[in-house]
Order: sequence, then C-alpha cells, then structure tokens
Amino acid sequence: MAREGLVGGADIGVDLALAILAGVRSGGERVGLLFAGVVTDRGGHVVASLRMDGAPLGALPIATDKAYTAALWGARTGAFGPASVPGEEDWGFANTVGGRMVVFAGGVPARSDGALVGALGVSGALSSEDEACALAALASVGLSG
Repeated sequence: MAREGLVGGADIGVDLALAILAGVRSGGERVGLLFAGVVTDRGGHVVASLRMDGAPLGALPIATDKAYTAALWGARTGAFGPASVPGEEDWGFANTVGGRMVVFAGGVPARSDGALVGALGVSGALSSEDEACALAALASVGLSG
C-alpha cells in the first residue's frame, strides 16, 4: 500500500550495473577502444565502475561526472553543450554543482519502460564514441538511454 506524500521509484542494482559495465567492456574490445564506465542510481551515486586495462587514467573521473550529470538531469550530457558555450544563455553551467556538470557527450540516463532508474557515463575516446558505447551497453541489458 502506497503512503500519501511518498514518491516511489526504482534504481539500478549492482548485478544490473555489472552487466551494463560488461557491455561497456565488450563494446570497447569490439572496436579497439579502451573505456572507463560508471553506473549510478537516480541520485547520481556510484553503483559500480570499471576502467579497462590501459584506459586513460583520467577517464574514470570523467565517466563518473558524466553519469552524475545524466542522472541529475535525466538527459544526455551532450545536450547541454550548445547552450553552455560563451555568450549563450547557460554559459557557466559546467561550473555548477561543484564543477561536476559535464556538457559533452558520453553520459546517458538509463530508463526502464520510460522511467529513470540511473545513468551511465563512459569516457576514454571521442565523446561521440563514448556515447555510442554507453547506448549500446544499456541496450544490451534492455534499458534505453
């Protein structure tokens, strides 16, 4: 029985997070790229992370912030880029929330039947390649981005 005033929701659990990261790894191996991936819950808190052997050391913290941004806003991180360049209406957006906001591709919300359940951030290659890997990894477990 639902209690009035409470808001329900589901979050990605560790087993599903590990399956998503297996998709990141296999996607990187398939195309010859080395990625880091981070899965968060709806609040942007890390559930699981991975940095492939040889992936850039900076890829993991970037992937973390991509997932964080996608979870908080329920949107792909690349969507924020055009409005956040100098002279545009959201200039400075990347400096919000302690500088953790990411405004280039590679962070995607994770949705199950349209409902936000978490997010995935991928880093290590061009941002378009990061995003393609993230979307494929989510699709491999039946989630959408």
